[in-house]
Amino acid sequence: MKIDVLTLFPEMFSGVFGSSILKKAAEKKVVQYNVVNFREFADNKHQTVDDYPYGGGAGMVLKPQPIFDAVDSLTKNEENSKPPRVILLCPQGKVLTQKVSEELAKENHLIFVCGRYEGYDERIREHVVTDEISIGDYVLTGGELGAMVVIDSVVRLLPGVLGNEDSPLLDSFSSGLLEHPHYTRPADFRGMRVPDVLLSGNHKHIDEWREKQSLKRTYERRPDLLENYPLTEKHKEWIAEWKKCEKD
Repeated sequence: MKIDVLTLFPEMFSGVFGSSILKKAAEKKVVQYNVVNFREFADNKHQTVDDYPYGGGAGMVLKPQPIFDAVDSLTKNEENSKPPRVILLCPQGKVLTQKVSEELAKENHLIFVCGRYEGYDERIREHVVTDEISIGDYVLTGGELGAMVVIDSVVRLLPGVLGNEDSPLLDSFSSGLLEHPHYTRPADFRGMRVPDVLLSGNHKHIDEWREKQSLKRTYERRPDLLENYPLTEKHKEWIAEWKKCEKD
């Protein structure tokens, strides 16, 4: 996968792409990062990338020309027949979910546009961008942090990035439920014991315990996730059991 980032602050990405899983992914040549300062594409001697909004109002708006030219430069020699996904980090975009990350992980080329100031010229949205993504219902000073979050969530899903290929499949939200609790040695720490079932060696019982705990954690913390989740009869029995306990 190739990932290009258009930003006015490229230095923000040096630590992110040079650390941890994202760094290992690049070293394994699973992904290639390219950070571009789109100010370099400004067509004026002062390299101005923003201007006052037509109709008046507070703040400045990013001009279309630098973004258009920057994206053109990244795609003019595109060898793949499939065009890249051009992602705008924006509070108005669809909220990032595990499903969105899994969808993006299937692409060969992603371009992230990180804006600043009051907003973007609407023609950027209409004629350059393919996706608008938000990482939550709040406003940041720019799109850089949002891009980092999306990139991290996507790259870790690429084949060969994580040590255990099953790890992404067991993550919270991947199955539609929150992840079950985890324990490691020692079995008894300050009087707090690991559940006996995990020490039993009975993998059938362990799998059932994990499934039940995953459902219970989702039921208690994110019941909204269960609205469209395909509950089995066993799941319904467990939920009925917890509801009964709540009433008692």
